[in-house]
Order: sequence, then C-alpha cells, then structure tokens
Amino acid sequence: MSNTTEDNNGHQHPLGPHADNYKIERDDRPVMCKPESEHKSLYRMDLQMKDMLEDKSEHCAEELLAGFSAIAEYPQTVTIFGSARTPDGSKEYEDARRIAGKICRDGYAVLTGGGPGIMEAANRGATEACGYSLGFNINLPFEQSINPYVTHGLDFDFFSARKMAMFFSAEAYIYCPGGFGTLDELFQLLTLIQTKKAPKTPVILMGSAFWKPLEGFIKETLLKEFGTISEEDLDLYTITDNDEEILEIVNNAPDRGMY
Repeated sequence: MSNTTEDNNGHQHPLGPHADNYKIERDDRPVMCKPESEHKSLYRMDLQMKDMLEDKSEHCAEELLAGFSAIAEYPQTVTIFGSARTPDGSKEYEDARRIAGKICRDGYAVLTGGGPGIMEAANRGATEACGYSLGFNINLPFEQSINPYVTHGLDFDFFSARKMAMFFSAEAYIYCPGGFGTLDELFQLLTLIQTKKAPKTPVILMGSAFWKPLEGFIKETLLKEFGTISEEDLDLYTITDNDEEILEIVNNAPDRGMY
C-alpha cells in the first residue's frame, strides 16, 4: 500500500493523514460474484416463481372473465362502494340502504363488494326494494365475508380482478364514506376516466361531511399548490347528500353497454 496522503498537486486527501488506512489494493478487493451452486439455486427459484406467477395469472384471468360474464346479465347497473366497518343503524349505513333501494326501483341492478358495512347496506336496500342485488366479495383472512342480502354473488381472491369487474359497464358509481380500499377504488376510477382509459361516467360521492375535506386537499394541495391535476379534473366527480340529485344523475347517464 502507498503511504502518500497528498495528490500530485500537494492537496491533502479528504480523509486526512490516515487516508492510507482506507486504501484497498486491487488484489484485496472482495469478490462480488456468487458461487456457481448459488447461481443454480437462484435460477431454480426464478423458475419456480415463474410457474407460480403463470398459475396465479390464469386464476386471475378466470376470475375476471367470471365477473364480466356475471355483470353482462344485467343491462343497467350502478356500483356502490364504501367501508366494510360502517355499523348497522348509522347514518351512513341508512343512507346507502335508502339510495340503493331507490336506484333499484328505477330499474338498475345494484352491485357492491359483497361484504359488510356500506356494502351490506346497499345490498339490503336493493334486495328489500326489488328482491335481488349483486355482490363481488373478496376473500380476506379477516373482516370480509359475503353479506346475507346478496342474492347473486361471486367470490374473488384477487383485488385487481374484482376491481376491474366492479368497474365494468356500470352506468354510474356511488362512493360512500370508506377507508383505504374505498379511496383506492375511487382514485383508480378517476384516473381511468382522467386519462380516457375509461368512458366518462358519473362518479357520485355521497356524504359531504366525509368528502368535502378530501375535496379541500384536492383543490388546495393538488391543484393550486403543486399543480398535479388540472382544473377540469374537478368535474370528474359530484359531491352530494341529495337523493333526488343522485337519481337524476343516474337516470340521465348514458347507457354504457359492453366495452
């Protein structure tokens, strides 16, 4: 090893007088290559992962097609989203139950995620009013099980397939108060409409006490402060507590059919 701590111009090494302690001769550098046996093991793991992904992708595709086939049986639908944790008897529960019944009486099949809370309320209202409702349930290790008011339901293992099926061919989408899952479903749908990957379809946010603070963040932070959305993006959704306004939006929505 060299004992020099200055370069050719006499400049002191940034590590100071003990710089030589940090020098590594080429022959002393650690070998970064993995042993051949470890490469073979990693290769076998890659192949196993590839097989696993192929199996999962086939299963996901099967679920997606099953969802499309199920929803295709109903020419007009409205999808209602919301929290699985909303208790029976709460204002939000009763709001979802009431509006679902009115929508069903106007000739639309009501589709939910099939679980408890808001989803149960919407299925309950539709079944009480019309005798049927649809539910696309997600299998989870906790919290979620298909509610007793779903008369036509499917179980999904994959969130992605379930979400795509729930987005498929509805005349309108109603979002009630919810958690991470509801917000994920909302912003993904808004993104699809914003980027024209999906037709412009009514997105109704029911419950102004819940949604207005979020709209404040959208307007003040996203639009004004950071400019991450456009002014026209604010027209992609409607916040309302009025049943008649919701029904008017739904009934005036174009028939989307299959796409």
